[in-house]
Amino acid sequence: MTEVARPTIRLDKWLWHARFFKTRTLAARVVSGGHVRINATRTDKPGARVGPGDTLTFPQGRDIRVVRILAPGVRRGPATEARTLYQDLTPIKESPPENPRYEGGGRPTKKDRRQIDERRKPPLE
Repeated sequence: MTEVARPTIRLDKWLWHARFFKTRTLAARVVSGGHVRINATRTDKPGARVGPGDTLTFPQGRDIRVVRILAPGVRRGPATEARTLYQDLTPIKESPPENPRYEGGGRPTKKDRRQIDERRKPPLE
């Protein structure tokens, strides 16, 4: 029985094709630093081969991204084309509660203070 060869591509090249990193050198630097996992196994080889079905976990900015590779990619095309190369499995983070908004309260203005003082004056008899 012959096994069908799965198309593969270098890890750093795929990360660059899928537009997760601006340059291939940046992608290779993150991989070389040991910050990328392929199917839950840490790797530090930018030339590691990845293909459809592999799951990658890596840092991007302040977030940890988890993606499943759907296609190896032929070129670094536009973002719409890059999104077809993977399925994003990153858990959605809950946004922190918003800060309370200013409702116009607080310290009275000079005009407000004059009006308050006028109301406090005892009536003239």
